[in-house]
Amino acid sequence: MAPLHAMNPLRTEWVSRHVAPMRKTSPAPLCLLDIGCGAGLASEAYAKLGFDTLGIDASAPGIRAAEAHLAEHPLPPEAAPLSYRNGSAEDLVAEGARFDVVNALEVIEHVNDPQDFLNMLATLTKPGGMVAVSTLNRTPRSYAVAKLGAEYLLRMLPVGTHDWKKFIKPDELAAMARNAGLRMLNIAGMSYVPFQWRESRDTGINYIAIFRKD
Repeated sequence: MAPLHAMNPLRTEWVSRHVAPMRKTSPAPLCLLDIGCGAGLASEAYAKLGFDTLGIDASAPGIRAAEAHLAEHPLPPEAAPLSYRNGSAEDLVAEGARFDVVNALEVIEHVNDPQDFLNMLATLTKPGGMVAVSTLNRTPRSYAVAKLGAEYLLRMLPVGTHDWKKFIKPDELAAMARNAGLRMLNIAGMSYVPFQWRESRDTGINYIAIFRKD
């Protein structure tokens, strides 16, 4: 989890900054869905940033870890509500749930059908709401760094964590988002500059994008 721990502040604060115009016009905290929340790294950060947050993950052990961490390290009093749920985003779609912000960080590169996934994100978003997606670009550099380097050389991730063929180029993501009724507002690279992750114009490996549902 160390790589995600290090990347987390950049991703969550970037999303919060781009959602700020919505927050200024909302009388209540924005409702945010964190899909594939795992152990709750981003979910806790979003609650601290003032989002009424629901973290959902299909992994029961992941949700148990998130709930245990929250119990051992309660959020500060000024944080917004945070809850977790073991289940799928499809369950929420079936229930007719809708959110102001839908967040999917480092998830889309693991799904079988990214277009269907983006369609689902759009369905879960209220009209005028926003969708945040971070993922990996499919480039020779990402293969060398995120696949060979991180998994085989440095052993930062378990071997087999990523399938490079499922990495998504920014123009592919933008096109699939348009098909789902989502309009890209901004995109940024995430670059590791020792000893922290920084926002950059280099989308060759990691990048994050924000979309609006018009």
